[in-house]
Amino acid sequence: MRTRTSRYTTLTVVLLVASVLLACVAHAQPTGASRLTSDDPNNWPMYHRTYDAYRYSPLAQINKTNVKDLQVAWVHQSGVVVQGLESTPLVIDGIMYYIASNNRVFALDGATGKEIWHYYTKLDPVVTTLFFQPYNRGLAAGHGNVYFGTLDGRVIALNMKTGKETWVATLLDTKKCSCNFTGAPLVVKDKVILGQTAGELPIQGKIFAVKASNGEKAWEFNTIKNDPKSWGGESGKFGGGGGWMTGSYDPALNLVYWGTGNPAPDYDWGGARPGDNLYTSSVIALDPDTGQLKWHYQEMPHDDWDYDSGLGESLVMDRDGKKLLVHQNKSGFVFVLDRTNGKVHNVWPMTHTYNFVKSIDPKTGELIGRNPPREVGKPTFVCPWIAGGRSWNSGSYSPKSKLWYNTAMEVCEEVTVEKQTPVTEPAAGLFFGGDQVAKHPPGGEAYGHLDARDPVTGERKWTIHFKYPPIGSVLSTAGDLVFHGDLEGVVRAYDGDSGAELWHFRTGSGHRGGPISYSVNGKQYIAVPSGLGSLVLGLYPALWPEVEHFPAGSAIFVFTLK
Repeated sequence: MRTRTSRYTTLTVVLLVASVLLACVAHAQPTGASRLTSDDPNNWPMYHRTYDAYRYSPLAQINKTNVKDLQVAWVHQSGVVVQGLESTPLVIDGIMYYIASNNRVFALDGATGKEIWHYYTKLDPVVTTLFFQPYNRGLAAGHGNVYFGTLDGRVIALNMKTGKETWVATLLDTKKCSCNFTGAPLVVKDKVILGQTAGELPIQGKIFAVKASNGEKAWEFNTIKNDPKSWGGESGKFGGGGGWMTGSYDPALNLVYWGTGNPAPDYDWGGARPGDNLYTSSVIALDPDTGQLKWHYQEMPHDDWDYDSGLGESLVMDRDGKKLLVHQNKSGFVFVLDRTNGKVHNVWPMTHTYNFVKSIDPKTGELIGRNPPREVGKPTFVCPWIAGGRSWNSGSYSPKSKLWYNTAMEVCEEVTVEKQTPVTEPAAGLFFGGDQVAKHPPGGEAYGHLDARDPVTGERKWTIHFKYPPIGSVLSTAGDLVFHGDLEGVVRAYDGDSGAELWHFRTGSGHRGGPISYSVNGKQYIAVPSGLGSLVLGLYPALWPEVEHFPAGSAIFVFTLK
């Protein structure tokens, strides 16, 4: 006769075995929407890591005490160095996925760097004629696939395990529009959402959602409002816009937040595009299921300076009982909005050097004392430069320190406005309406900096200066560390509380992409894309001629503790 104790022992063993089997099944499940909303600290499953766009890792094995012991674990070369390596890798269940120039996609063992598979996209030859190429800034993952937009206007889904095509969908007529996809998509529930390039082209830019299962188009949002008051005459036909970078998502409100590109032409010589030019240079809130516009806030009404809203991150955060969205405009001003309705909560400047306005009202967002370059053929001195107070690279917010670690550029320019007729046949041509040359700020040298600030008030705790304005993204971790790579190819770890440098390593080429942190088998890693590239770099030699000779590259450097 079996005793009560033996029956309990048998039941315990059965339950333990069942729990192990369930854990194994859960581990083997493909990444779906539920896994993207549940935060596994070991993974980096989307472009900003989480829907709130913090670019923060909750891993703390590497910390202020032991970061000095970081060493190279492995390096992976993409094999193509044109325009460097601008992407942010993903890591899911110990596998790293990343995309390089010419839409080359790789899956690597996160612990060793050993290649599992690669996929080299067969691109239409038209790509070589485009302005926005050959770079790509990131992938999305979900439902057992990795997704990316291509340089020739498609969206491709690859099986995460094999790298084989699951489906291919064509969304853009790239041969006609000269537009494409260069930013990372965002998976929201059963949709893959991404926006196109358009700001410098005489077209109407859009944001799309396709079904994650088969690539069928679910909806599209036209960033050019059909309103003659917003776009006088026929200017809206050539309005630009688009949404070329990656948005954020609030599951509780079921809202996707996306920044839109600048209007075309970039510079208005007077009467080129009468009106406020909605929905360009705006933050928009969309229903991810339908694409319906829930609210919008235009940061730069009738943008005269190419200070679009498409870049960087939109931080989803709660403060003092208020649901806020923190978004940096390219102008260097940070807009803090109520994310339920788009109303202004605060506006503050993260740069010291600006003259495009005298100020922006922190309560209303009104641009006070606008200074548009309008005189045709005569150079106008404008601050900041066309690269912005910050480029499209992202900062990082630490919920532990309550600080936003973000880069900024103190650089000006001379803009010469030129009248231009939009060219749409046989294909869309660039529609800038002017040209620019980088200039030092009045009374000093141009420079860049990395700051630690309160994202809502703008209060600064510390700052690091750089001779060459940095254009790489930032990573913060629960180990109270901040990682950032500079233009000269040095990646550094800073004390998140004080800004003190604790570690550095020279990767051999400058940094444009996004560092991440992840864990495999209980061991934490820091991955840093190295490879200098960017259209922005073409502006630097006017002030720093030596930058033209900085070495190119395209490699993932991965570090761990000795």
